[in-house]
Amino acid sequence: ACALHMNCGMQIDCVLGSQGTCNDLVASGRDRKPNALVQVAVIDPYKQHLVSQACTEIVEANKDPLFLTGVAFPSEYPASPETLVKLTVYDAKDKNQESVSKQLLFCSACVSFLGSATFSVGDLLRAKDEQLTLSLRSSDGVCAAGTVVVSRLKMGEMEEVDVDHITTDIPSQKVNHVCRCTSAALFRNPVCKVYRFQTVDSKWMFVREQMEECTLSFSIPKQLLSLYIQEDMSRVQDLRELGDLSPHWDNLRKEVMTRYGGIISSYQETLAELDKITGHSFKPSCCKAQKSLEFIPINLHTQRMRVTCPKKTDAFYDIVTVGAPAAHFQGFKCGGLQRLLSRYEAEKKSTAYQCIYYSPEHTAKAQEVLSTMSLLQPLITSLADQLLQAAHEHSSPGLRDALKNLSDKTEQFVHTLKDELVKSALLALHAAQPGFVSKNQKQTPVPGKHQGQGGDQNQSPVQGLPDSIPHHKEYDEEEWDRVWANVAKCLNCVIAMVDKLQEEDSSKQESVPEQQLADVITSHNPGDWREQLCPLVTRLKECVMEVAEKAKRAMTFVLLQEAACSIPQGFLLQQRRDVVFSQALAALACGFVMRLYAGMQDKGFLRQLHLVGLVAQFESLLSTYSEEIGMLEDMEVGISDLQRVAFKITEAKTDELGDLQPLVCGRRDHFTVEVPLPQLVFQTLPEEIKEGKPLRVFPVLFNVGINEQQTIAERFGDISLQERINQKNFETLEAYYKSLSEKVPLECLPCFQTQTDIKELLETLGQNVVTKKRKNVEILWIAGTICRRLNGIRFTSCKSAKDRTSMSVTLEQCALLRDEHQLSKDFFVRALDCMRREGCRIENVQKNIKCRKYAFNMLQLMAFPKCYRPPEGTYGKVDS
Repeated sequence: ACALHMNCGMQIDCVLGSQGTCNDLVASGRDRKPNALVQVAVIDPYKQHLVSQACTEIVEANKDPLFLTGVAFPSEYPASPETLVKLTVYDAKDKNQESVSKQLLFCSACVSFLGSATFSVGDLLRAKDEQLTLSLRSSDGVCAAGTVVVSRLKMGEMEEVDVDHITTDIPSQKVNHVCRCTSAALFRNPVCKVYRFQTVDSKWMFVREQMEECTLSFSIPKQLLSLYIQEDMSRVQDLRELGDLSPHWDNLRKEVMTRYGGIISSYQETLAELDKITGHSFKPSCCKAQKSLEFIPINLHTQRMRVTCPKKTDAFYDIVTVGAPAAHFQGFKCGGLQRLLSRYEAEKKSTAYQCIYYSPEHTAKAQEVLSTMSLLQPLITSLADQLLQAAHEHSSPGLRDALKNLSDKTEQFVHTLKDELVKSALLALHAAQPGFVSKNQKQTPVPGKHQGQGGDQNQSPVQGLPDSIPHHKEYDEEEWDRVWANVAKCLNCVIAMVDKLQEEDSSKQESVPEQQLADVITSHNPGDWREQLCPLVTRLKECVMEVAEKAKRAMTFVLLQEAACSIPQGFLLQQRRDVVFSQALAALACGFVMRLYAGMQDKGFLRQLHLVGLVAQFESLLSTYSEEIGMLEDMEVGISDLQRVAFKITEAKTDELGDLQPLVCGRRDHFTVEVPLPQLVFQTLPEEIKEGKPLRVFPVLFNVGINEQQTIAERFGDISLQERINQKNFETLEAYYKSLSEKVPLECLPCFQTQTDIKELLETLGQNVVTKKRKNVEILWIAGTICRRLNGIRFTSCKSAKDRTSMSVTLEQCALLRDEHQLSKDFFVRALDCMRREGCRIENVQKNIKCRKYAFNMLQLMAFPKCYRPPEGTYGKVDS
């Protein structure tokens, strides 16, 4: 991983690179100084044809130009000492970088040739101090047109070596190497750019940008779609298993099952379409409203800036860029999720005449009870079998351990079922069955006959109090209490029997002489304990199963009410929420894996990870006007839903790339993302992480609109959505820091040159959040700084993660160079222009729309804060 540094201003990173200045250039017109740029070409010495080429930036009106921008070539190119590099210097008459690049290919009059030089990689490696001084020759090959100095540049990275050849006394190198190899399974198609910038003490720092696609863009949404389908099919099966219902409720059930069937069919079609796509790792912005790709995040990329300064350890800064998670295919005519959900809940209360209304909290509780039971019931059965096995083996320690685990899980099971919602829902289900007659009705129900619609009206006694849980006082409310209490009684019987068996065994051993103790133990029939415990354990398992079935049907009935009240709007909103969450989770998983790999050798970071978790800070540049309000409302809910996600680190089955892909499991109320690591890396982790402890992520969202639409919103519209989002997420960030400072020593956090205390930064952020100031981008700057200081994951978004996002990312990178690496003030604007004109972000634009222009016009840019405006010639009207 070396580059070539030249006094002609070129830099070829990855395998080759060049950078520097040209000297004594002569323009084609004697009355002006040249606008110089250098084309760098790599020539295959054996086939004698051009392999790759690229250009530096244009340095205007300077006969001794200093080039800051590097020229990168693909890392897979097989360079050798015989590889030739040709440097050609041009005078650009048109300052538009894109047109100049094209004109070089098509020999237009927009550029004029000044001189060229050729050298081999071997020449450079053999040169003293690995530096060459070359003469630029004119077109006739006679006249000197200036000089160029080429030198080798190392970015401080480890050379590519076989991991088996790394000695065991430097295990950190092995781990780092394996992590880099592993990342190849997830991150693809790197784009590298290199620069050199001057520091305040007149030294040179070298900067490398690397942007990559992430395979999780597609793999996470595809896994989620499969889980959505599985969950909805399970929901349909649960509805079928409710048994006989009266005609009114049965018709509602059929309608709900039909709706679920429509969603399942739609998701299966989408998944089939995604399975046909191969070789793609990102969705371009021009496809953001394509239905078959609506679950895929828009333009998801990772970007890393690596900084090498003299006599200092290399530093790197990561960021994930992604289009705002939003349902573009469904559109924003009626707003986004936040507004639609609020309106839906209000309308649901007023239209719940045909079903029992349950609040969102009760619905969420029902889902939680179902999830808890689905986990605990099989676990209790397994623990009960372990108890019998320990009894069969006559193992007192094994018996005690198994009993403790069984008791804990059974008590947790009983506690879950004590909820008032379970009792009331079970009674409501009884009332919905055919032939139900309440106790205050004198007639006796006729077997085999249904009550019909009139009887159904008695089943919804809460229409006057829609916010309350329905109660059926005429029914026997103590029946359910007796049912779940039986579980506790059975457990007590098992505990008492275990205590009795162990007491008897202990007393027998005490009464026998010591020399005969071994004979007593060996002659003891090990089947005695199992035989005495087996009936009690079997009864416990039966009671647990009976209770679980009843509770499952009751909670399914609650969810039937939710679904029945939701037709059709609720199902459409669920689909919209699924789409937005899928995009958000893919971005989060990408950022988490990138941050995990980067912190694998940082013990403080790993300690923070399992004790508290990580903050994931999403920066949004959406306006609060027109369609972007709906996008922001979608994004707010999508980011908030990430609180339902936990991560777990696992040991990969093999080191094959296919076994290193993160896996998603769970259901809509809670998902877990499992991140497999190679054995060598996994073994270095803290025990808590290796044992599978769930790792939490705390998502926060800060939004500040910066375009001309935000100007309209601030002057004539409403920005309360932005203000509420920023205030709410500031409180979340503040609470996270408080928890972190209580559980983790602040020494575990990374060190930065800027000495501002995190607490002070939080206070400043809080003041900015409540300050009425137009386009207060300081909120974004401070939030981003806090995130990095807290070891967090940084995300930046706009509508397509292409234009405004590029301005933000490049500004943040230059601010980091200034604040952390003493970038000279004289070079700040130039460095910013270099990154925006020639860096990874303009390549991102090219990848998305096949054009190297940011989608801005002059009128729009007049409304932008100055530091978010791109250099002249890099923007224009294009399809985005």
